[in-house]
Amino acid sequence: MNAPIIDPLQGDFPEVIEEYLEHGVMKCIAFNRRGTLLAAGCSDGNCIIWDFETRGIAKELRDKDCIAAITSVCWSKYGHRILVSAADKSLTLWDVVSGERLTRTTLQQTPLQARLHPGSSTPSLCLACPLSSAPMIVDLNTGSTTILPVSIPDTGNGAVPQSRNKFSDGTPPFTPTAACFNKYGDLIYVGNSKGEILIIDHRTVQVQAMVPVSGSAVIKNIVFSRNGQYLLTNSNDRTIRIYENLLPFKDGLVVLDNLDKTLNELDGVEKLKAVGSKCLTLFREFQDSITKMHWKAPCFSGDGEWVIGGSASKGEHKIYIWDRAGHLVKILEGPKEALIDLAWHPVHPIVVSVSLTGFVYIWAKDYTENWSAFAPDFKELEENEEYVEREDEFDLVPETEKVKESDVNQDDEVDILTLEKNSAFSDSDMSQEELCFLPAIPSPDMPERQDKCVESSSKLVDSNQSGSPLSEEAEPNGHTANHASSPPEDNSAAEDAGGSRMKRKRKPSEKGLELQAEKVRKPKSSGRLSKVKNKSVVDQDNGNGFHGDDVSD
Repeated sequence: MNAPIIDPLQGDFPEVIEEYLEHGVMKCIAFNRRGTLLAAGCSDGNCIIWDFETRGIAKELRDKDCIAAITSVCWSKYGHRILVSAADKSLTLWDVVSGERLTRTTLQQTPLQARLHPGSSTPSLCLACPLSSAPMIVDLNTGSTTILPVSIPDTGNGAVPQSRNKFSDGTPPFTPTAACFNKYGDLIYVGNSKGEILIIDHRTVQVQAMVPVSGSAVIKNIVFSRNGQYLLTNSNDRTIRIYENLLPFKDGLVVLDNLDKTLNELDGVEKLKAVGSKCLTLFREFQDSITKMHWKAPCFSGDGEWVIGGSASKGEHKIYIWDRAGHLVKILEGPKEALIDLAWHPVHPIVVSVSLTGFVYIWAKDYTENWSAFAPDFKELEENEEYVEREDEFDLVPETEKVKESDVNQDDEVDILTLEKNSAFSDSDMSQEELCFLPAIPSPDMPERQDKCVESSSKLVDSNQSGSPLSEEAEPNGHTANHASSPPEDNSAAEDAGGSRMKRKRKPSEKGLELQAEKVRKPKSSGRLSKVKNKSVVDQDNGNGFHGDDVSD
């Protein structure tokens, strides 16, 4: 759709369900960086890659060792690899083009979410968030894991606690904890159960800063915007919060070290909070003050201008859309199915949602074309108006129009080699080796189907050449119909699906052949009927047919 034709007063967000994707029971989804491919994890352990332009399946990654449901899928930076986490505690790294399994690692706990390191085109490190333990960094090549801290230790130096103390009431020591990389992967942001955001150096596993969240509720989701400027958190207090990132996108660790040196007078938790105030600042809060609902899978739009969150209520498929100023602009209502995952297209105003039944719904904008954008004097009319043409309107050279000289300089050189940069991507995102599409491989027909097709076609040719056999059927009105000279309609319709529905001609009986021969010898008859047992006879005088056990004159 051309941008000038779109009405600028319309919001750049989806409005209606355009179509849906169906393949097994899909549980989670993820776009590649360009939005040309969509990966979906299924309940049977398979990963389906959809070509989002054609809505067709481009690749199916099948793991014979995994039959459990997929919990998350993640693309590498340039789209050549996919990381899949499953309910059988496994992490599997796939090569997208070849469809080969590169590595497989089994953890001690079920990973609810796994993210590849964004700083490498062929990453071997990932960040996993298990069900009932602290987030960890996993080396996919060796299988080694490094546990991340989820709280500030009493020592105050940011080191990882050596032991975990259980609570006195018998509750588990950890609740599901959210974590994510920043844009370039040098820092990890962890949201814990105490309502705190910890900023951790992923190499030294040291807590560099801490940002307390108002309400001190458990943080369920934490995610960065695409450009790395904003951070989103979803807490148990039914509130989505947006924080503005004050650190530079690159070399954030250098700034943290400088802040640490300038705050030597502070120590412990106070120092971490002071550094954290220089890293993140609260920007907006989103909540439904009426229904007080929990939110599911909140995320940013591709350009970071919109924020979406799905309703966590059972039996409804609602998506709330806010602008970055905090105003609720749209509520998308889908079928009566619970929503389990959401994703916004990186470039276009398209939202993809996953329902509890396994369908993937594609929400798109209901465009209204502004036809007046084609020409400055083009005007849309709500109803017909009478038009009076000018006298010279259809002349070759109208007198009322003055020919203006073109302002285009014919000597200027036109650059046809330089590509315009997409505003949705930064310079670092551009790469010639990025995988945007998968080659289409046609699937050949099965040999059995080919044999059936050849056999049926040969039968059809033989029947057309030889003609239909001589047959004689009784029509509903009692006349005897001779189909010897009729076109082979039944034969052509017979060859359907390997002859399974073929119509067969009824073989004429001996009595019928005798009657036919007698008819040839004696064209005229006296009209008397002979006694026939269980046969159809024809009165050759009046053409009426009789059928019965005993018919006599």
